[in-house]
Amino acid sequence: MNVVTRAFSRVDAGVLRLWDGLDRARLLRLAMWAGPFVAGLVSMALGQDANWDLRNYHWYNPYAFLNDKIGFDLNPGQFQSYFNPTIDLLYYGLASHFPTRVTGFVMGFLHGFNFVLLVLIVRQVLGAGEPAAFATTRYRLPLLLGVAGCMGFSFLTQLGNTMGDNLTSLTVLGAIALLLRQWPQLLAGGARAALIAALAGLIIGAGTGLKLTNANYALALCLALLTLRVSLWRRFSTAFVFGLGTLAGIGATAGHWYWLMWTQFGNPLFPQFNNIFKAPLASPIAVADMGWVPKSALEALLWPFIFTFNSKRVIELPMTQIIWPLVYIAFLALIAQRLRRLWLAAPGPATGIVAAGEAPGARLLLVFFALSYLIWLKLFGIYRYMVPLELLAPLVLWLLLHRLCSLPVARAIGAWCIVLSAIAGLPRVDWGHHYNGEKSFTVQVPAFAEPEQSMVFTVHGDPPMSWLVPSFPNRLAFAALGSGFPESPAFAERVARMVAARRGPLFVMITAGGLPLGPRRGAPAPDADTEQRQRRLYDAGHKILQRYRLTFDEASCVVYDARFGGGASDAYQLCEAGRLP
Repeated sequence: MNVVTRAFSRVDAGVLRLWDGLDRARLLRLAMWAGPFVAGLVSMALGQDANWDLRNYHWYNPYAFLNDKIGFDLNPGQFQSYFNPTIDLLYYGLASHFPTRVTGFVMGFLHGFNFVLLVLIVRQVLGAGEPAAFATTRYRLPLLLGVAGCMGFSFLTQLGNTMGDNLTSLTVLGAIALLLRQWPQLLAGGARAALIAALAGLIIGAGTGLKLTNANYALALCLALLTLRVSLWRRFSTAFVFGLGTLAGIGATAGHWYWLMWTQFGNPLFPQFNNIFKAPLASPIAVADMGWVPKSALEALLWPFIFTFNSKRVIELPMTQIIWPLVYIAFLALIAQRLRRLWLAAPGPATGIVAAGEAPGARLLLVFFALSYLIWLKLFGIYRYMVPLELLAPLVLWLLLHRLCSLPVARAIGAWCIVLSAIAGLPRVDWGHHYNGEKSFTVQVPAFAEPEQSMVFTVHGDPPMSWLVPSFPNRLAFAALGSGFPESPAFAERVARMVAARRGPLFVMITAGGLPLGPRRGAPAPDADTEQRQRRLYDAGHKILQRYRLTFDEASCVVYDARFGGGASDAYQLCEAGRLP
């Protein structure tokens, strides 16, 4: 028994030494340097990105922008063909010139700077001035909360990929980190405070221009600045200057694109919000995917619980997480606590962090977090747009618990909740990867005698086909028909004019999953499942093409190889098309 007791004592002492060892400045600095490298290595190990959006427009859009294909092609990437491609130029340049491992590492390395910014935010909120509540954990706590934030489902599933949420989250966290870092100067007012607010707005505005869904965070942070503990005039002037900086940031990263869309189509956000701009090529609809938002006020009230038990309401992937109900309950408890104090007209006992003095910027951060969630709930409801909030969620939960409980209780509950949340949130799936290879994309392309006189149509939106387009001659026109683009009568007229202007052969491009490479004429019959799947694709293609007085010859189809990285074949087939009388 004594042997066992001594063994447990040694283990316990070792754990305590390890725990104490985490609270060192050198270790925190090392972690901040190592974080991006670890993220880069993980991204490289995951392999070549193959997510749906990359197949649809993240590869095509920068190619079209750099090769004068805007207006020459007709929405090969569906309506997303007209999203700002600036954010994708980085990946396009990397993938065009380097092996997939290099591209994956660089993308993951950049995403890893979210950890650095998150640690800086935690240090500023909890460590500035070294309040007594955190004096003994001033290095360990930022490290652990930073790691916990980066263990979120959405951040990890997008690590190193092209969806853009992990990249633009750098601008959201960067703006917050700047405001917190310069907190005393921000409250002091004057020209320096205005410069800080404008620069923070410029940073988050740049992210908004790169990906418009970040307007949520820009608006929330602007409104949160109205809660600064300064005079009413200073609140409004600070928020106003921040807003001007945001507009400048949007102009810097998206102004050129909005101008191009305006001159090409008559709508700077084409085809979105066409109910306002009424560009003739698209129907006058808003083109907003509202299928993910709550369907009733009761659902909105219970939303964190609903999407925790049924993740399909907010994301296409199976997701397990518990952080959102915990944060939501803590927010509701804090609101109830404050209402009770107002009702009793008494300040009540100070607890946790409040007892140690209000941490700099904590109130701003909590208001920003709550407003961002409410705006997201109303406008989007799509979980992967919440990467900045997911990164901040463990810190926010920690802050809330220290406002609700005594210091020992808050620490104990917070530690267990955050550890369990991080473990539960580890993803079992992601948005898609293939094996690494020398090239990110390898596409077999037939010869075209006069590509400028030919045209290729795609007739299904899923799986997307536009990732193949950059491998074809750039004077070969592509158009997606029946793809979900809000087509108008002018759209059909544009298709007719494009067909009439070309004397060469027309083609239809269709996915060829399960079919062997080579001509279909004379090829062995595929298995029953593949044959039925292809029959459905052919029938749907005929139906769509007939709306444009077009048809295609099934016997003329030839299957060509195409691959992401070193993965399995994503073959496609090219079929001869013709005009109906």
